[in-house]
Amino acid sequence: MKFTDRVFNRVEPIWQSYMEHPFIIGLGDGTLDQEKFKHWLKQDYIYLIEYARLFSIGAAKSTDLKMMATYADLANGTLNTEMSLHRGYAKQFGISEVELEETEPAQTTVGYTSYMLNMAQQGGIENVIAAILTCTWSYNYIGLKLSEIKGASDHPLYGEWINMYASDEFSQYKEDCIQLMDQVAEGKTEAELQRLEDIIVKTSYYEYMFWDMAEHLETWPVPVK
Repeated sequence: MKFTDRVFNRVEPIWQSYMEHPFIIGLGDGTLDQEKFKHWLKQDYIYLIEYARLFSIGAAKSTDLKMMATYADLANGTLNTEMSLHRGYAKQFGISEVELEETEPAQTTVGYTSYMLNMAQQGGIENVIAAILTCTWSYNYIGLKLSEIKGASDHPLYGEWINMYASDEFSQYKEDCIQLMDQVAEGKTEAELQRLEDIIVKTSYYEYMFWDMAEHLETWPVPVK
């Protein structure tokens, strides 16, 4: 069994809970409140800035040129393809790129990105891809599941989101991450594999928290003027 097969068996129940979350249900049936989507959009945009930093850390810690090139390609896909989708949506809502970049990160956004960056900095290249894996893989998981819902991909607003994360291009990003994870997991001890698995499990929980943050329009618990 590949390491990612083992990991998927552990996290799939968590990812399935995303499909039962009201935010994801709303994306699939088109009933999601646009204010909730805009909140997700702005928070995810600044999340992706930090996510791209992870790929840069991966490139710096890569053990060969092929691995370095893969991380560079993934960073490019995040900064241009994925963030381009966000900029396109922002334009529809009258949100400027400056406003996107100046978004104040919510508590969950700070917690999630800080955890990923901390794990990536603490260990070697194996920690980097473990921190990265859940986001790309689970978004593809969600996109593919939602694309199976009749009419979901044709929704005038949310169809583009579904088509992006279910696309062959994004599926390839996911496969690249899976291959990197399996490559660096080879030869690790059971204790080392357990530590990597724990990172993937925790980021899976953070993903649920991120959907919850968007659903409830959360920022910080006590507003400060």
